[in-house]
Amino acid sequence: MNKILIMTIASVGAFLSGCATQPISTFQSFAAQDLNGLIASGQYEQKTNNFFVINDSSSSMSEDYLGAGYPADTPPIKFSVEKEILSRINQTIPDITLTSSIRSFGFGPCLSWGFTKLNQAPTPYSKSSFGSGIDALTCASGGSPISSGIDGTNSDLSATSSDIAVLILSDGYGLDSNGFPALTSLKQTYGDRLCVYTIWVGNEKDSEGQNVLRHLSDKAGCGFSTTAEAIASPDSMAYFVKSVFLKQAPPKCSVLDSDSDGINDCDDKCPDTLKGAHVNPFGCWIVDVKFDNDKSNIKPEYYNELDNAVAVINANPGFRIEVQGHTSNTGSADYNQRLSERRAHAVKSYLAQHANEKEQAEHNLTAKGYGLTQPIDTNETEAGRANNRRVELKVIK
Repeated sequence: MNKILIMTIASVGAFLSGCATQPISTFQSFAAQDLNGLIASGQYEQKTNNFFVINDSSSSMSEDYLGAGYPADTPPIKFSVEKEILSRINQTIPDITLTSSIRSFGFGPCLSWGFTKLNQAPTPYSKSSFGSGIDALTCASGGSPISSGIDGTNSDLSATSSDIAVLILSDGYGLDSNGFPALTSLKQTYGDRLCVYTIWVGNEKDSEGQNVLRHLSDKAGCGFSTTAEAIASPDSMAYFVKSVFLKQAPPKCSVLDSDSDGINDCDDKCPDTLKGAHVNPFGCWIVDVKFDNDKSNIKPEYYNELDNAVAVINANPGFRIEVQGHTSNTGSADYNQRLSERRAHAVKSYLAQHANEKEQAEHNLTAKGYGLTQPIDTNETEAGRANNRRVELKVIK
């Protein structure tokens, strides 16, 4: 802390003479991307529930910003660019439920003569409330006691639950102890819930500070480091906000049925079933023909079922279809293999004979036996064995 006091004493005089005249820039309007569609479509979902900002309000942030991406009516200082970045983040955040907070570090009247100041206490997020928190950042002065800012945030986070994003904006110049001990303590307190994202708002002469910020993100083990220029455009800012607040959502299986067979995609083992085909609970095209034990003849009671399959084939003449024969495990594997082949050929013969284009159907249909190798039910009961004595149709083209 002695280093902080020395830096503070050295900067107080300059602050008192210059704080009131720190320039306020008006930035060109920012056309933020709307990310709500990503959530509404089910592609993305919220991953972060708490958003806490640590803003560098030390004297080095009162220097002119020489980077690109932030055109304004007057050359902006780094502190103004920090506020503009927060404003652009605020404009881009989609409609999600968050807790947000803003804390600054530095020294002087801008921070009520403390080394850190809570500019916005943890509060339910809204664009207007977070905007008020940004407005509470009024000027920059003093040394760079980032440890005080991180320690304060450690306390601010005490009432949170779920995942946390801590965002640090700074030029990285003169940070006391690089903030590493304080960040280590923060990480120990909140563990895997905590990710740290740093944004370097500096000039070429501050390049060492960029390395410091990168190391802070690395030390957190979750999050990443970027620069003001890298997130200046609406596209890049949208990517940043998406990376911090959202994650790809798992498929909503209850509403996805790509082949319209009534089985959602997550359970569908045969995702290319032809429209109109009868399917089993796994979405596979099955002709509900039950065979007696050790038999391959088709009983008349199943002709209607096979006629439905013929209708599907007639409606899709260009597809090649494999007629698959299956058995229960009664008897030897060799015998069941031959039996499954006879069942497959019996069904193929019926389908080809009743198709509109018999020769084409004969060419597009192939018969294959799988024996007892692919049961769909238990072989421990008669009902289960009956379900395994079946024929399925699989589209192979």
